This record gives sequence, structure tokens and C-alpha cells, in this order.
Amino acid sequence: MKFFDSFGAQIGSLLLIVTTLERFFPDQFWATINRYLGRFVQFFNPYVEITFDEFPPESYGRSKAYAAIQAYLGTNFSGHAARLKANVDGESRSVALSMGDYEEINEVYKGAKVFWLRSTTYPRSNVISFKESIDEKRAYVLSFRRKDRDLVVRSYLSHVLGEGKKIMKRGRRQRLYTNVSGDDWGCDEKMMWKCVGFDHPATFDTLAMDPKKKKEIMDDLIEFTKAKDYYKKIGKPWKRGYLLYGPPGTGKSTMIAAIANFLHYDVYDLELTAVKDNTNLRKIMIEISKRAIVVIEDIDCSLHITGRRKRKKSDQMDDDRKKDDLPEDTFKKAKDDGGDDKEDSKVTLSGLLNFMDGLWSASGGERIFVFTTNHVEKIDDALIRRGRMDKHIEMSYCCFEAFKVLAKNYLNLDSHEKFEKIRCLLSETEISTADVAENLMPTSAEVSADECLKGLIAALQKVKEEEESTGEANKMEEVREDSDIAQRRKNEIFRRFNTRIRRLLSDK
Repeated sequence: MKFFDSFGAQIGSLLLIVTTLERFFPDQFWATINRYLGRFVQFFNPYVEITFDEFPPESYGRSKAYAAIQAYLGTNFSGHAARLKANVDGESRSVALSMGDYEEINEVYKGAKVFWLRSTTYPRSNVISFKESIDEKRAYVLSFRRKDRDLVVRSYLSHVLGEGKKIMKRGRRQRLYTNVSGDDWGCDEKMMWKCVGFDHPATFDTLAMDPKKKKEIMDDLIEFTKAKDYYKKIGKPWKRGYLLYGPPGTGKSTMIAAIANFLHYDVYDLELTAVKDNTNLRKIMIEISKRAIVVIEDIDCSLHITGRRKRKKSDQMDDDRKKDDLPEDTFKKAKDDGGDDKEDSKVTLSGLLNFMDGLWSASGGERIFVFTTNHVEKIDDALIRRGRMDKHIEMSYCCFEAFKVLAKNYLNLDSHEKFEKIRCLLSETEISTADVAENLMPTSAEVSADECLKGLIAALQKVKEEEESTGEANKMEEVREDSDIAQRRKNEIFRRFNTRIRRLLSDK
């Protein structure tokens, strides 16, 4: 007991001496002491440490080396660790294991003993929060003896990274990513990707489309995946753009899923309205992996980044109206179509284009950009020109060839006596693929294929009657409008004639 009392007194005296010395000596003195003390400790320390941060401060995105090391250690040494982290991926029954925080394992490689430690540090904060912290810093620390430095650096690290990449490739599963605002995670500035397993069943075999058009798209995709050397030769980033346009329900989203399953690419669903500005856009785009499809659905509705150009066109029309002294109503609709240039988001057209084919477009390889829209005429020409959107694919109304694919998928029919009637109706009507599929889907097991085809024929006949009645109404409206315009022109001519007569009479 006396020993502890004396030991405590000695520690207190030492702290008092250190505090007193800190008052009399400048900070430079203590910095020099710490530097030489560190060198002294390193001189007697036989080990070397290499740290692999999950998010290196000098670069954007997650470290590929960290991911490879995590896969290597989790697969080969999970049975030796005492503290593990478990994760069940989607509907899989297998459990993926990884090292727990501050867990250490060792390995012998060609006679050299190495130690791996997983460390996690948390930011200092006086605020208590029950939300998951996205500022925590994770890293793997590799330790080994100085005499084994050349072996570890030149051979062992290459072995670990190579094996880790192979493990990741074997267990790779397609994923669907979406960008999440940092506000949802207690942070104002950060933006991150969250993902789920991509299990969409759509394929080109089940895609309702003209077989010739379908084969053309598939051949184009295969050619793209084999064109790495060609893109390098011509000096362009290895990427390709697809514009899918057409009425709602024509299968644009299904086409994206079919492309992803055909190429085994991950899908990144980019929501532009959740991006704060161009800087955040750059940060999240740089984290997109290779072999990925970047999707912006309904690009004409995502952001009002083309309103300014369209308003300039409407203003020019306004000037032309004033010069010609024509009625204002003729130009009101054209001006309204320009829309208002909303400034809710600071993402600009130039910021988006910079990732399409600017300097930042070369930050990753083997990427496909896909834009979808229901109104292609509303998109700025600079955004969808050839070279940015290399291939424009019209997703039109359902044709007979697309119907045959749907009949095979839903009813397992290759032919039927009612097919000819349906062919004629499809050539005379405009109906989306989704509407056709809805009529072909049996409502119960008792509903036969013949009844489903009868229902489709009835739906097509109804659509045809509605189109005919709408067409007649539109023609009558056009005739009425033409008559009104002609009458206004007659009145305007008569008014000008009367004005000139009055002027002549007044001169006399």
C-alpha cells in the first residue's frame, strides 16, 4: 500500500515539473524534443508499419487496395480472428465475415511474419447523436520487421492485392446504387452512394422490341466492351452514351435493366435534384466504379438546366412579333413553353457535360451513360448531340413483333388464330407496351390464353375508337382556329383600309 502511495506522489511531482517546464520553454523547444524522441524510439523499433486508409485524404473515393485487403483477410483468416463483423448480402444464406475493430491477425509469407490490424478512429464531437457517423476513419495497418521490407513491399503486397481482387471478382454481385444526400445522415456537405442487390429479371430475350432493333443494340454493346484499345487509339475516354426516348410505358427502364444484365454491369441511378452543386457532382461521380451504367431518368425533368436557352429563343420570337405587329396570342404558347429557369439546384449544364466528355470523363473506364425522356424536344441539343449520347434509341408504341414477345412471355404462345386481328389493330392504333402487357397478364389460373387475347382485342378497339373521335375533334378545332385567324386577318385588313381612307379624306 505504501508503494502505491509513493508511486502516486512521484507521478504527481513529475506532472508538476512537466507543467512548469512548459511555461518556461517555447513550443519550438518541445517540437524539437518530440522530433528527436521519435527518432530515438524508431532507432530501437525493429518494425515498419504501412497504413491503408479506406478513404485516402489525397484522393476521391474508396481505396481499391483497402477493398482488396478486406476481401483477402476476410476469406483467408476469418477463422483465426476472435472479433468478427458479419454481413448477410440480400437473400443469400451465406454470411460474409470481416475483421472487427482493433483485431490483429498474423501470417507467414516465405519465412517473413507479418501482422494485420484493423483500426477505426472517430471524430471528436461534443454532440451526442444516435445516427451512424459517416466521418469515422477505417484503415488496415500492416506491420513487419525491417529486414523483410523488400520481400513485403515487392512481393507480399502484390500477392495480397491480386488474391483480394480475384476473391472480389468471384463473389461479385450486381448492385443498384443511388446517391443519398448527406443531410439524411447528419452531415450538411457530404454525398454518398447507398446500394442494394440488383435482381431485376429483365433480359433481351424477354424485352418486347423488334428483333432486328434488339440485335442492333446488343451488337453495339458487345462492340463497346471489346473496344478498349480502339478508344485509346483515337484518344477518347472509354465510355458510351445512350438516349432512350419515347412515350411513357414503352419499356425504357426495362431496357436499362436488360443492358445491365447483358453486360453484368452495376447500375448507378443518379438523382440530380439531390446534388447540391457541381463540386458534389464531381465527388460522387468519381466514386463510380468501372463496368457501370450511369442512369439519369427523365432528364428533362431532373433539373431546369436548359430553360435559359429556351427563354432566349422565346424572347427572340417576342421581338419578331413586335416588328411584324402581329397578335400577341400567337406567341403566348411559344413563350410559355420556354419555362422558368429555376435556381433550386446549383448543378449547371456545363458541370454535367464536363462528366460526359470533359476532363473528368476520363476518371473511369468502361462506363455507359443512359438518359431517358418522354419529351426529347425539351432537352438541350448540347446534351444529346452525337459524341455525348452516341446512340439514340426510340422506344415507340407496341408493334406486332413486340406483341409476339409479350405473348410468348405471358401466355407461352408462338401463334394463334387471333394474332392476325391483333396485327391489324396494332398497325392502326398507338398503345404502349405496358398497356398490352397488362391485358395479356392472366388475372387468375382459370383465365385462358384465348380470353386474354379477346381482352386485348377489345382494349385495342376501344383505343382505336378514342383516337378516331379525338382526331375528328382535333380537325374541327383546327378548322375553327383557321377560321378565327382568317377572320382576325380580315378585320385587321379592313381596319388598316379604313385608317388610310380617313387619312386621305383628312388631307383633302
